[in-house]
Amino acid sequence: MPTVTLSQVKLGDKISEDVLTPLGRVLLQKGKVIAGRELEILRAFIISNVAVDGPAAPAKASEDAKAGAASKQVDDKPFAASSLHDEYDKMLVLLRQVFNDHAAPQGIPIMDIRNQMENLLQHIKNYQILTFVPRSFMERDYLLHNSIACALTSYLIAQWNGFPQKEWMQVALGGLLHDFGNTRIDRSILSKPTALTVEELEEMKRHTVLGYQMLKNVASLNDGAKLAALQHHERVDGTGYPLGIDAAKIHPYGKIVAIADIFHAMTLNKSYRKAVSPYLVLEQIQSDAFGKLDPTYVRVFVEKVTQFHNGTKVRLSDERVGEIVFSDHVHPTRPWVSIEGSIINLTVERHLHINEVIPS
Repeated sequence: MPTVTLSQVKLGDKISEDVLTPLGRVLLQKGKVIAGRELEILRAFIISNVAVDGPAAPAKASEDAKAGAASKQVDDKPFAASSLHDEYDKMLVLLRQVFNDHAAPQGIPIMDIRNQMENLLQHIKNYQILTFVPRSFMERDYLLHNSIACALTSYLIAQWNGFPQKEWMQVALGGLLHDFGNTRIDRSILSKPTALTVEELEEMKRHTVLGYQMLKNVASLNDGAKLAALQHHERVDGTGYPLGIDAAKIHPYGKIVAIADIFHAMTLNKSYRKAVSPYLVLEQIQSDAFGKLDPTYVRVFVEKVTQFHNGTKVRLSDERVGEIVFSDHVHPTRPWVSIEGSIINLTVERHLHINEVIPS
């Protein structure tokens, strides 16, 4: 495994040892085959020496194996995505029925909801928070989409933060039903395309208390899932509503659902406001972690959702499309992006941001 200077590295060489940045982070992993983009990355980081094995040997496979691999590439990914969307759509239909019925507490079909949530969560590995887009989205269904997205995201936040597995479903149900009180709010207020009056805003805020009252006697929900409806607009510094309680009194589920709700409320289209770039929303959430949101949950959330592999395609705010070539753990929302041979360091180019992560 000779170590050669960067000028001696050839296209097709295979890296035999991890290439590290000056700060010790892995830039290119062992086994990576050098192509034009890899050379570009090495030059951008001023890497002087690289350990290589020489040109990578062409892969050998039987015709059957090749055919099987081709079939897997064609079929598996669409099938996985389709299954997630199928179960999402079923949950959308069920939730629309529940919300439209203005259900009384005893009328909430909680077991139907839980069963469909279980079906949906079977495909959680295919749910990417920054890139998932419903197959069909109408602004009038915003509350339904927000509820389902909050359920999936809250489930992952609980998982990522080491909650016991037996609680993951309850956190998801808390996310799903956090806005249930809106079924008792005047629809003209919820869909109003302009700013709410002071009186309308106070009426809208009642959805937290109404939701808790509707859920508090549902035996199959634990206290955390019920309190998520009441507390998802509370803030750790005591400036939230309806009670103005601080971090010590907000249930962990309420803190989790608050993060999910803010993220999806801002990244979904509404009648009065278009969706915002998820990366800008993440930066806003990071800012709110100082005094508004639980800082530990926020840190883990941002780190996890921005863990894209090098090569992920993104669209910048100036409409250019490029590939992520390096992610800085200190600035996870502002990676380095390669565009037509140039490296754009978003930690420096602050006037730019990622508008969209383009699914592969």
